Amino acid sequence: MPKAFDITNPPFDRLTPSEAETLRAALDIGYFSPGEAIIRRDTPAEALYVVIKGIVEERNEADLLALLGPKDTFDSRALVHDHSGHQFLARDETLCYVIPRRVALDLIKANPRFAAFFYREISQKLDELANDEETGRYGSLMHAKVGELFLHPPVFLAASDTIEAAGHLMREINSNALFVRDGERIGIVTGMNLSKAVVLRRQSIQTPIGELANFDIVSLRRDDFVSSALLLMTKHNKRRLAVRDGEELVGILEEIDLLGFLAGSAQVTAGRIDRASSQQDLATAAREIETQTRVLRRQGVKVEVIAEIVSDLNRRLLSRLFEMIAPAELRTSSCLIVMGSEGRGEQTIRTDQDNGLILAGPMQEEILEAFRQEFFVALQSFGFPPCPGDIMVRNPLWSRPLSDYRADLRRWIVLPDQAGHMNVAIVYDAQAIAGNEQLLNDAKTALIDMTRGEQAFMAHFARAVDAFETPIGLFNNLITSEGTGDALDLKKGGIFPIVHGVRSLALEQGLRETSTDKRISRLCDLGVLQGDFGRDLKQAFRFLLMLRLDGQLAASAGASGTLVRPAQLSSMERHLLRDALQVVKKFREIVGHHFKLGVF
Repeated sequence: MPKAFDITNPPFDRLTPSEAETLRAALDIGYFSPGEAIIRRDTPAEALYVVIKGIVEERNEADLLALLGPKDTFDSRALVHDHSGHQFLARDETLCYVIPRRVALDLIKANPRFAAFFYREISQKLDELANDEETGRYGSLMHAKVGELFLHPPVFLAASDTIEAAGHLMREINSNALFVRDGERIGIVTGMNLSKAVVLRRQSIQTPIGELANFDIVSLRRDDFVSSALLLMTKHNKRRLAVRDGEELVGILEEIDLLGFLAGSAQVTAGRIDRASSQQDLATAAREIETQTRVLRRQGVKVEVIAEIVSDLNRRLLSRLFEMIAPAELRTSSCLIVMGSEGRGEQTIRTDQDNGLILAGPMQEEILEAFRQEFFVALQSFGFPPCPGDIMVRNPLWSRPLSDYRADLRRWIVLPDQAGHMNVAIVYDAQAIAGNEQLLNDAKTALIDMTRGEQAFMAHFARAVDAFETPIGLFNNLITSEGTGDALDLKKGGIFPIVHGVRSLALEQGLRETSTDKRISRLCDLGVLQGDFGRDLKQAFRFLLMLRLDGQLAASAGASGTLVRPAQLSSMERHLLRDALQVVKKFREIVGHHFKLGVF
């Protein structure tokens, strides 16, 4: 009985322990010499095979369809339907696990989740993958570090300071707890302590806080696990813990923040943004947004939901900043917009600044320039680096009157070039987040009216869908580049063709939706895309976004997270990546046919 068989290799990870033992007991190992037929065309398969070593060719009558490598499984069609139109040949010396036909069929009949792997389309397989991941996410939260959570600042008062002084300080720093120093002792005083002293016990607001503080504090380190914090709070009946970095106190962990972390409570961050009274408050909230992204991913929340939540939080952040620093005349006579993935609601991890301002009319240049600079500097301090293309409020070309935008739109469409196409895409994807949103609506109406019936422009605009090759070969193999460490670029090879192809079709139809997901739904409603293919396209897009998000979360600072190394993916993920890229390839063909790109 082969002991080395990897039962965690999908779809075998869906078997129950007893089914796994049944499988192991029945396994054999087969050797096949180069050119030997493992399964012949139009004949039943006597077994289900899993490649251990070597390469297996999948062929139809004339063509090589795919190359199968270690951990790939074949061929369920021949197994279930008694024949297959394809044959499987060993390309070189090949070893395979051999699962007898009877055993494989019994497992398929007994376990629907195991059977689903062999029968379902990509959209259903991706749903299955999401459900499988969800079961393991919550436990991983407990292995997050305390330093990843929101910590209240370590602000100290002397035991002789008054209740009044403590209350004012709590309000200034927007915190409900302070450290109290009494000689060598360190304690904590809370807003509730102050309230009970003054309201219930009628103590003077000049009472020293040393009389109210709790000096029986419990502490833990920044690099302790979240599970340790939960255990300490439960064991000692504490609602807050002191957090240390070595011997230094670096913050206070509140029970509500711990529970919010475990619940993925994005509304807590949203509340902090709404209540922010300073740019420092907003900077603190900005740091929390990335933490929320990690929490939501650990919980197995679907990537499209994560993107929507993160985009909403970022928009709230920018809107609140706009309210804080924009002069009154600017707030009422302009529209702050976000663009790119932020505008489409597909942002996952904070990237560069990608925003603009539409003015109702001319404005005093000194006032406008002062706002441009302050807005840019504030966002940079929040962790949003400058846009390499300078598509930012700071750039006068992206913060000017609506009439100027209209004039440029006309020029970009009448005299199109690559930069003009990009700018049209930027405006079409834009989303209003503060000020007078009718200004953006007017700009988009002008854009849609100008492009209506402009078939030559739309074809040139759509051509960018072919700017990058889809990294999938004729033999269904993933194409990587040695220059990037045997990785492939998810954004160029998969995400961008879907985003831009869908954007092109949506603009042609005059759609107002901004998200790729919603645009696909509307295109299906209009019959531009077939319903079944639209579902596959959505799921392929979501899967690529999920892989990119995982890469972003794992990447070191400054890395894009768009490169993925197939060797580091699970067998299931590689299988689904191939399927997703095949959908991308088919979609590019659909867009090319629709806009007749072959004539250019």
